[in-house]
Amino acid sequence: MFTGLIEERGEVRDVKKVPDGIILEIKAGRVLEGTSRGDSICINGACQTVTGMTEDSFSVFVSRVTAEVTTLGSFRKGTRVNLERALLPGSRLGGHIVQGHVDGTGTIKKAVRDASGMTFEIGVPAEMARYIAAKGSVAVDGISLTVVSLVSGGFTLYLIPETLENTEISAWTPAGRVNIEVDILSKYIEQHLKHDAGESERDLKRALLEEGFM
Repeated sequence: MFTGLIEERGEVRDVKKVPDGIILEIKAGRVLEGTSRGDSICINGACQTVTGMTEDSFSVFVSRVTAEVTTLGSFRKGTRVNLERALLPGSRLGGHIVQGHVDGTGTIKKAVRDASGMTFEIGVPAEMARYIAAKGSVAVDGISLTVVSLVSGGFTLYLIPETLENTEISAWTPAGRVNIEVDILSKYIEQHLKHDAGESERDLKRALLEEGFM
């Protein structure tokens, strides 16, 4: 589990194609502290397992499925990425609950800078849009962000200078793709509502049968 608060920005040092996926080597510093093989690191919002380490880098195997669902399959040498280690017990949850399970990708529709920060409009497919609420949380490229408003086919964000300076948002350009993870709480609520609705329907049918109406 993660918080969506980026710890550092890394750089893709190498990309190797292997059967059923790719191996990425990421140059990093801070996220290597206390990290061992088998640990999880969130790369642009995608939780990946560390398969190898050097003094200044770590490697992960990106499966074919992950490469297709996220932007990780488009990484090249020199690509800059957002990095976060898994949450430790007792740590402050400064962002929101982020699993690192990317739901899909969105598209940057607009990017407007003002004196204090930047406004972005991000387009997402309908199957993701229904989980996104104004003033709710969303993870974009692994960054915990607050949704400003909903628009047709997507949502808007406002990013303050602190976020702009400490993440790879400078790489967000119109028509570019970003990884999206919706708030897990909205998924659980939907699932519970579906379950409750199903139970109510079954109770009604049972009562009608018992009274001879079916």
